[in-house]
Amino acid sequence: MEKNLVKKMVLIQQKLKAPKNQRNNFGKYNYRSCEDIMEGVKPLLAEQELLLTVTDTVEFLEGRFYVKATATVTDGEKSISTAAYAREPEVKKGMDDSQITGSCSSYARKYALNGLFAIDDTKDSDIEEYQSKAKTSTKQVAKQVAKKEVQTPISNELKTLLHQVASMAKAKNLSANRMKEIMQLNFKVKESKNLTVEQAATLLDILKGAE
Repeated sequence: MEKNLVKKMVLIQQKLKAPKNQRNNFGKYNYRSCEDIMEGVKPLLAEQELLLTVTDTVEFLEGRFYVKATATVTDGEKSISTAAYAREPEVKKGMDDSQITGSCSSYARKYALNGLFAIDDTKDSDIEEYQSKAKTSTKQVAKQVAKKEVQTPISNELKTLLHQVASMAKAKNLSANRMKEIMQLNFKVKESKNLTVEQAATLLDILKGAE
């Protein structure tokens, strides 16, 4: 009996090797790129006779542009997709507009592929590199939050996404514990209120593709 799409994807996720072949000499860390993942997964997709496509769309949310990357695997009849968002910085030193969008697209595509092929990049330092444009460092924010010096309100956009996530979880009959497992696996958080807008949008897409 021919393996169905889900079983084929499980095999690919188990076999996929995507080593961190890139080196950031300034930060002194290794990381994997979107191209590294594609290079590792293409032979496995060929073995299973599956097609991978990655597409981008640009969305305007709350006054900022976001690149939404969607990674889709199909056997010609059925498909599985995941998506990830990345926000374009207003300015990035040394880059023109096309380079900024290209960098943002690569970042979003990488994390869409991570979600599709169950790659955990939470500890990758290139996340910090992408976010280094922020005026306040992650460590400083963490210290301020720990001291209750900063209170981060939930935006209307995030509230809407979390409501959609809750509705989708209910429709998929996913328990609270299962939702915590999904958030822990993909975003290293257990409470939906701790998700960012991008993470909440990605979670919604993950739930839409869940059986």
